[in-house]
Amino acid sequence: MKRNKKERQQLLRSTIEENPFITDEELADHFSVSVQTIRLDRLELSIPELRERIKNVASKQFEDEVRSLPIEEVIGEIIDIELDQSALSIFDVKEDHVFKRNQIARGHHVFAQANSLAVAVINDELALTADATIRYHRPVKLDERVVAKAKVTGFDEGRTIVEVNSYVGQEQVFSGIFKMYRSNK
Repeated sequence: MKRNKKERQQLLRSTIEENPFITDEELADHFSVSVQTIRLDRLELSIPELRERIKNVASKQFEDEVRSLPIEEVIGEIIDIELDQSALSIFDVKEDHVFKRNQIARGHHVFAQANSLAVAVINDELALTADATIRYHRPVKLDERVVAKAKVTGFDEGRTIVEVNSYVGQEQVFSGIFKMYRSNK
């Protein structure tokens, strides 16, 4: 159904308020308009792009929750966290994260996202990686979005065990078991 600009923009605003993680492409499909139309509407309404919306939601929602490191030191954007249980972050691979000759992400960026998420999920003022067993399942490329999922799976010799699995779409690209030192355990 075709809507006039004013109606579309009102609906656009409420749709983004309900789901700040919705992409411009999803919005374009939803409203049956071009991505460019959505971007122009967002500009007119002073609604930031997805990356900024995620940052704003994450920093407001999690800055008081994450105790082990400042939220701005987490690699990627935390989009969900339950301390000492689980956490979720996203990381968009950009030009400065990849090798120029093949557009493949440098491994330390993928590792850093997983490691900082393992630190962030710990409910303690001090959390450090004591040991990590990691595996890269496939290279991550420019413009891919990596979703990392951390889960506290137990305790071993006074360390908290955090399992982190990272995906691009439904495909696993990284996995790691992190043994975390914490000051209060």
